[in-house]
Amino acid sequence: MMMTMNLSFTSHAKLQTPSLKPSIPSHQKHPSASSLPPAINRPIDFEPLRDRVIKQIDAGHLHKAISTLDVMAGQNTHPDLITYSLLLKACIRSRDFQLGKLVHTHLNQSKLELDSVLFNSLISLYSKSGDWARAHNIFKIMGNKRDLVTWSAMISCFVNNKMEFEAILTFLDMLDNGFCPNEYCFTAVVRACSKAEFFSVGEIILGFLLKSGYLDSDTNIGCALIDMFVKGNNDLNSAFKVFDKMSDRNVVAWTLMITRCTQLGYPSDAIYIFLEMLQSGYVPDRFTLSGIISACTELESESLSFGKQLHSWVIKSGFALDVCIGCSLVDMYAKCTIDGSLDDSRRVFDRMEDHNVMSWTAIITGYVQCGGRDKEAIELFCQMMESPVPPNHFTFSSVLKACGNLSDSCIGEQLYGLAVKRGFASDDCVENSLISMYARSGRMDNAQRAFESLFEKNLVSYNTIVHAYAKNFDSEGAFKTFQEITDTGFQVNAFTFASLLSGVSNIGAIGKGEQIHAQLLISGFQSNQRISNALISMYARCGHIEAAFQVFSDTRDRNVISWTSMITGFAKHGFATRALEIFHEMLEVGIRPNEITYVAVLSACSHAGLISKGWEVFKSMQKEYGIAPKMEHYACMVDLLGRSGSLREAFEFINTMPCTPNALVWRTFLGACRVHCDKELGQHAAKMILQQDPLDAAAYILLSNLYASSGQWEDVAQIRKNMKERNLIKEAGCSWIEVDNKMHRFHVADTTHPQVQEIYEKLEEMALKIKGLGYVPDTDFVLHEVEEEQKEQYVFQHSEKIAVAFGLISTSRPKPIRVFKNLRVCGDCHTAIKYISMVTKREIVLRDSNRFHHIKNGTCSCNDYW
Repeated sequence: MMMTMNLSFTSHAKLQTPSLKPSIPSHQKHPSASSLPPAINRPIDFEPLRDRVIKQIDAGHLHKAISTLDVMAGQNTHPDLITYSLLLKACIRSRDFQLGKLVHTHLNQSKLELDSVLFNSLISLYSKSGDWARAHNIFKIMGNKRDLVTWSAMISCFVNNKMEFEAILTFLDMLDNGFCPNEYCFTAVVRACSKAEFFSVGEIILGFLLKSGYLDSDTNIGCALIDMFVKGNNDLNSAFKVFDKMSDRNVVAWTLMITRCTQLGYPSDAIYIFLEMLQSGYVPDRFTLSGIISACTELESESLSFGKQLHSWVIKSGFALDVCIGCSLVDMYAKCTIDGSLDDSRRVFDRMEDHNVMSWTAIITGYVQCGGRDKEAIELFCQMMESPVPPNHFTFSSVLKACGNLSDSCIGEQLYGLAVKRGFASDDCVENSLISMYARSGRMDNAQRAFESLFEKNLVSYNTIVHAYAKNFDSEGAFKTFQEITDTGFQVNAFTFASLLSGVSNIGAIGKGEQIHAQLLISGFQSNQRISNALISMYARCGHIEAAFQVFSDTRDRNVISWTSMITGFAKHGFATRALEIFHEMLEVGIRPNEITYVAVLSACSHAGLISKGWEVFKSMQKEYGIAPKMEHYACMVDLLGRSGSLREAFEFINTMPCTPNALVWRTFLGACRVHCDKELGQHAAKMILQQDPLDAAAYILLSNLYASSGQWEDVAQIRKNMKERNLIKEAGCSWIEVDNKMHRFHVADTTHPQVQEIYEKLEEMALKIKGLGYVPDTDFVLHEVEEEQKEQYVFQHSEKIAVAFGLISTSRPKPIRVFKNLRVCGDCHTAIKYISMVTKREIVLRDSNRFHHIKNGTCSCNDYW
């Protein structure tokens, strides 16, 4: 008894430790209560204990308040409902849900009859702790004590626990019970309708809202409606209408619009809203700054200067040490780098005082996305593993992507094993990255198995496998999966369509591309920046350059990718003048070119033989825009010089490069030596390639072709022997054509097609007719030691000629025949197809591994310069 009373004293009272030796002999009787001193015999006043609980709550000492409750419970007394209510709300505010549950236990022991205020607090407690079932049980036992706050709390509970359907049913039940919703009820149920499948219900509730008058006056409802339109229907225009109608906007509302614009692919609009926010007198907080920096990241190098201004603002505003903003800055500098350097990104990362999982993941992701820095990304991951910060599912996702980029499924599987040990085996993000890693490593069977083993497939996982099929040139697999997506009821998004368009582009299936475009127009995605860029690329790579230009002209919000895609399209089609016009127009409107843009412009100059213009563009890269040339740019210059026959000048250019030329540069030079039959320089180029990569099959093949064109058959045989010993396989030539949405593939002397007899009859017919116009087979392109007659027969059975013959018997005259080849078109086929276009009066578009050839009336867009 005495010990219990001493523990109830304030912390300032000095406790006297009781002696363990009894002061009264055991045989003596204990004193009776009546004989105790008056101070001990007097009844205890517990009012100070109640006051102490309240003071401890006010001071934020919740554990001490619980201890005081324990003391009171030990004396079989309890505070009143108001005290319990204060303590419960304090636990919820501090998110100390375990303490809140202890308070609930004390409440049950108190036998007090709970009022609606306490019931509502208990619903909120269990809702926020993720125990929706307990919250719902409390809701059910309340009976007629439910008030409007109760219904709002229960609807919010279901929404917070991703039970949108139950939330909507509870809202309807509330209406049936005669309650009129307030702003909190409306906010909760609108949040439930942010899911696509419940968007139509949200539109009905919007009508209810308009009549209630809450839309104009309540910011929370406005923000919920913005999210409903964006998340539920990808409808940014309606979100803007809601935002414009809000009379009382706050920083949260402005930040939400900035974030949603960026997420839907409209970063330019996000920046415009941010500037409007500043002009309206609002001061951005850390979340606003993080969001607008992310918008700059999406715009990449064209917005880097604005991003740097924001960085300066961050420092002046005292947010320099904010981890969230720091992560956004790391990401921005990584993605917006002009010269491919990650120095600025790494500098921001290294200056951050406290690293968390987001900052580590941001810098690792930066190295992965930079290109060519995947090994460093894996090394950073290893450093992170030695730090106190454990990786999360996003970290594992990024490092698996690095393994995919390296085509290293061995390390990828080890990392996935580590992810499994850390409990991320069933995480969608990790699983999807595993699928992608296998696909990039050329192991589509493993990718498919990983996809099939997913516990629950979602749109992201479907997008991942569609993208994997597209990257592996399996458009049939991509479209089959797309059909599966629609059958399962998932609403496809911009990424799904972009992946499908990529698959179409890879194989030139323009018919399917046009079908996707039609679906995009119906679904309302045509104005999405990512989709517009994918459409430009698809039409250009499928041979319909004018359709690509039409999409480009109709695109309202163009970024550097839009412009670069169009320049690349014109360059690949041999329209150098138009490519350069677009490039200059891009500069005039203030879009800053990146390194890929310059690759496209230099390629245009190369395909058209514009040597002086190419030199001018190459020198302007660093001088005007600070872009240091990469290997791709040096290779373009070697191609420009080599294609024109200036092999010595190209050789001198390579030898004066400020960095060691890689295999790409030497391979480009070797290709030019092959075209211009320079054995001496070609042998040197092959030697340089094989020094860097002894297993480079392309170097052996190019050198073999160079020897074959000179009749050096012994050297050809030796190279083929060397390749066989090293298990190097030459890629087989293959041509294909799309007819009625079906791809038809052909190899040299192919006889496997069902219409083979008709095809070869048409080939013989064409051979007779074009020979009558003066065509003479060029047997130099037969790289085998056979008789001349066999060479002539062999050269006329090349895959591109077979594909053209099939196109002639399978398509109507007004439509151009579009043929695609995986290798460079041979000179004889190029000549023969020009003659065929004269005889048939048909336009033939041929895409090889280098460029497009638009052949009509006997002439080609390449002007025989390719």
